[in-house]
Amino acid sequence: MLFRQAGIFHTGYDADRALFPIPADRIMIGGLLVLAILAPFYLNSLYLSSFVLPWLVWTAATLGLNLIIGWAGQFHLGYAAVMGIGAYATVHATRFGVPWEIAAVLGGLTAAMIGLVFAFASLRVKGLYLALSTLAMQFVVDWTITHVPAISGGTQATLQAPDIRLLGLPVRSEAGLYYIALAWCVLVTLFMLNLRRTALGRALVAVREKDYAAAVIGVSSFYFKLVAFATSSFIGGVSGAVLIGTFYHAVTPEQFSVDVSIQALAMVIVGGLASIIGSYFGAGFILLMPGIMNSFISWLATEFGFSLGIETLAHLPHALYGALIVAFLLVEPLGLGKIYGNIRDYLLVWPFGYTKK
Repeated sequence: MLFRQAGIFHTGYDADRALFPIPADRIMIGGLLVLAILAPFYLNSLYLSSFVLPWLVWTAATLGLNLIIGWAGQFHLGYAAVMGIGAYATVHATRFGVPWEIAAVLGGLTAAMIGLVFAFASLRVKGLYLALSTLAMQFVVDWTITHVPAISGGTQATLQAPDIRLLGLPVRSEAGLYYIALAWCVLVTLFMLNLRRTALGRALVAVREKDYAAAVIGVSSFYFKLVAFATSSFIGGVSGAVLIGTFYHAVTPEQFSVDVSIQALAMVIVGGLASIIGSYFGAGFILLMPGIMNSFISWLATEFGFSLGIETLAHLPHALYGALIVAFLLVEPLGLGKIYGNIRDYLLVWPFGYTKK
């Protein structure tokens, strides 16, 4: 089969520590990268800019949130707040003439500073208490953004984002904006793939499993929680900047409200904690499934000739979508990434008899 490890000899640590030791994985990754690079040439403009582009940006944001939840084991219900801080900081920096690529980094650093505030809460409380404290900070950031005109322009104001300019050249085409989102998503993915092989990644896992035991073996939970929150917030801040620059083109407080934090958390949980491929699946599921369910229900109503009221059409897809999430979690609590992993592990040795239980 495709994933079988025929011809792979475990004779050296370098080969075993490779990102993709199985040839089939390398072929699949290479094929997906080629498809992603060529997407503007074969995808409809509407699908490219309305579905694929935001999916890539939200995947990067989900990976950043997964770092703090899946790898470090810390609850975070205020991730939209740090994304909003990064977005606003980037927009203001570009308005002052800072090049967009530098402004995005400044936005990420600003979000990282806010993330350190969340981190200090995690040093005092754990579990649901940490979730409530991060949720409270989300509300504090929301209130600050909406009530400080110097940041947002006012409660109902919309702050227009300047056009993205890379190396002084304006980027206005849909393909150019898509490639920016793709580059950021690939960069975050490579960082996360390598994180789990580093001492930092192993230390975060140790803190996640039992911070007291980690302290006994010399892993400082204080230091690594700070690093986790700051790094996760930096990724979230830059993701917020990329989301505004490539998709929304304007920033408002509603775009980064508490509902968005819950949506990001759902992406992590549905995709799978500490799962990189699961972050892709979770972001795609949460973003695309409501629209798919809406179209499916409308098609069923037309096909079978029964009429549904406007209010029913507005709420029924969300109810079925929520039920679908519950069903997924009942079948596999570790998320869509685990389902993919189970299928892949089965194909590694299929069709030999010892795979049967």
